[in-house]
Amino acid sequence: MSVGLTNSWPLFLGMLMLMIGNGLQGTLLGVRGSIEGFDPTTMSWVMAGYYIGFLGGSRLAPLLIRRVGHVRVFAALASLISACLLLFPVFTIDFVWFFLRVVIGFCFSGVYVVSESWLNDFSDNRNRGKILSLYLIIQTLGLVLAQFVLNIAEVNGYILFILASVILSLSFAPILLTVTPAPPFETTKPMGLKKLYQTSPLGVVGLFILGAILGAIFGMTAIFGSEIGMSVTEISIFVATTYFGGLLFQMPIGWLSDRVDRRFLIIIVSATGGIFSLILFVMSYNYLIYLVVIFFIGGMINPLYSLFIAYTNDFLEHDDMAAAAGGLIFINGLGAIIGPLAVGFLMSNLGPDVFFAYLGLTSCLISAYALYRRTQREAPLVSETYSYTTITPSLSPVAVEVAQEIAIEAALEDES
Repeated sequence: MSVGLTNSWPLFLGMLMLMIGNGLQGTLLGVRGSIEGFDPTTMSWVMAGYYIGFLGGSRLAPLLIRRVGHVRVFAALASLISACLLLFPVFTIDFVWFFLRVVIGFCFSGVYVVSESWLNDFSDNRNRGKILSLYLIIQTLGLVLAQFVLNIAEVNGYILFILASVILSLSFAPILLTVTPAPPFETTKPMGLKKLYQTSPLGVVGLFILGAILGAIFGMTAIFGSEIGMSVTEISIFVATTYFGGLLFQMPIGWLSDRVDRRFLIIIVSATGGIFSLILFVMSYNYLIYLVVIFFIGGMINPLYSLFIAYTNDFLEHDDMAAAAGGLIFINGLGAIIGPLAVGFLMSNLGPDVFFAYLGLTSCLISAYALYRRTQREAPLVSETYSYTTITPSLSPVAVEVAQEIAIEAALEDES
């Protein structure tokens, strides 16, 4: 095993536990909110709070790190997360929950920036791709495992909130106790949104709409399950299946992405996700069928994030790719804030089943816009495009810049 992979095991262990705690609090709040009598509109604000905080944290965390250092920022933000988790069952008030979610989103964004800075420091040109891939698998595995932790205790008590806080607190130990010194911290100034749009209209518009879809899926799926009467066990499996589908479909879609016109693949993948969503909207409820279909919805929707960034890279110079990463994350983050709010409003006024109508129509909107863009510009030759690198919306600008470096290195190897 390479030195980088050997030295990074404390980070991977800590990240696995971190994602279990994060995934647990997200689903737990969705279920607990219904028990507390919060309607979907109220819960949509609560769930959107995470994305508001995350977006702000991705911009402010680098400033904090430069001022006081990695370790202090990591420890401070970690303590805030653990404290906030314990306050949810104490103050079952909607605006308090919204504030706590904003704080948690901000803190997780900063924790990811620090963790991924260490991750980048462990890696080099020989193992950077392997380390990033393993990191993403561990992230998704943590989110899947979190859904089953939800069944350990009653959701209407304190135990699950305490457990989430304990898991998160323990996750910081292997990271903070590592002997590896904190790395120097640098991030690239994000590219302006106007220039980014001029470079790739489909990349910008597509990632914005995709953010609205992903924000709705990750923020409102548990709330949808509660509204239609799923049990806690059924909700946990339902949410886990969404993540699992996204994990399994990343590689085959990535493989296709490097061999066909990416706009054509975006059209097919987004339309397929939209059709599956509309199937659930029009059919009568059957839990097993819902599981099968949500697996494919997650499998189609999640890889679109990497696909859009790879497509945008095809129109960028090497030197601009890192700068574009920050702008693309910001665009996706704005969409993620809007998604839960839109779904919450629709569910409160039209019923819970409209959740899948929203997913279906927004996915088909991506497909329609990609079809339009095919009439506006010729696609680059497949042989001249950058390689697809798997990334997820939960990554900070640091890890996305690492993914961009991997794509650049692969392109340079092909040219030599």
